[in-house]
Amino acid sequence: MKPVRSGGCGAAGAHLHGMQGARGSNPLTSTRKTEACPFGQAFSFSLYNPTGGVIRMRFALDLDFEEWRTLCREEWGEAPFRADQICGWIYARRVFAFEGMTNLSLDLRRKAAETFGEIVPREVKREISRKDGTEKSLWSLHDGQSVESVLLLQDGRRTACISTQVGCPLGCTFCATGQSGFVRNLSCGEIVGQFLAMEKQQETSIDNLVFMGMGEPFLNMGAFLKAVENLKHPKMRNLGARRMTVSTAGIVPGILALAEANPGIRLAVSIHAAEDELRDRLMPVNRRYPLSELFAAIRTYQEKTGDRVSIEYMLMEGVNDSRSQAMILADRLKGLKSYVNLISWNATCDSFRKPSRERVEQFRQVLVSRGIEAEVRRERGEDIAAACGQLRKREGRI
Repeated sequence: MKPVRSGGCGAAGAHLHGMQGARGSNPLTSTRKTEACPFGQAFSFSLYNPTGGVIRMRFALDLDFEEWRTLCREEWGEAPFRADQICGWIYARRVFAFEGMTNLSLDLRRKAAETFGEIVPREVKREISRKDGTEKSLWSLHDGQSVESVLLLQDGRRTACISTQVGCPLGCTFCATGQSGFVRNLSCGEIVGQFLAMEKQQETSIDNLVFMGMGEPFLNMGAFLKAVENLKHPKMRNLGARRMTVSTAGIVPGILALAEANPGIRLAVSIHAAEDELRDRLMPVNRRYPLSELFAAIRTYQEKTGDRVSIEYMLMEGVNDSRSQAMILADRLKGLKSYVNLISWNATCDSFRKPSRERVEQFRQVLVSRGIEAEVRRERGEDIAAACGQLRKREGRI
């Protein structure tokens, strides 16, 4: 039996934001709702039963700590402290098979194994850069869909970049994931599972986490925020909030919702153009949330949290790398506590070209001369096409 999606935003997330939804798919392995749904609603999953009916499937990593305690007490008839033990095995020791949790009774191990399916996704492909050690993994999910994650190594630190959606509804013209279409949101557990599986791979803890992989986190707000809380929880992964960063393409309601929730993580916003006309062409989301609304939301976020915001700007030769674009960007950033990461375009199609190093440095100097902090991000994983969406496309899993 294969899992199917039984509810949630899905393609409706795309409908809500005026974007094109996902490609069609096998009705036996997924279902789609096209009506609008509440912002941030998460997915539930079910097993498809070919003999008729739907059987609910539960994923262990979808549970928060209190839900684990409730499950132990009310469904399994166990003391609530068993939740501490189970979460310790999964999050601290990275043991993903219940039979290996040796301080649990055999009966409890059996109950847990019967209740849940696989705890973490299965890796189907990994590539490692010979240049800088960047690692890229392709993970197979319960319904046969796949997502990518990337491990970045720098100055002795490990940073995991993970996905929040299968595909992406935003359709940015320079992005491999955006060009592949949108399938569905990930559950909280599927988001967290990438990170834990990467730590298991590395046989050590990973220092930092960025939600910058496939998909737009703020179009999957419920699952994303729950994943953050689970990773922060002292009885679970106990990852410091300031070690996590979320990147958005500019979903204004998501930025404002993050400001209200204020989970303590860092915010990065992908801009990539300083004028609406150009950004409309590069990032269709700008037609819904133009730059004036986006920067107003960023200022509100900063007023509420006091946090500095990272601005991501990918430079494409002859498109958005002019001196005038740099000057306009500097004007928009005036008065904000911000830091600009300049990135040279990572080839995902033949429509754009990478600018010269001199051109990139000229852009940076314009920003710096106007009082804006800016650095050129070192390119990593170029020899393995580390930008998210490329491995999934190459492996024919879209």
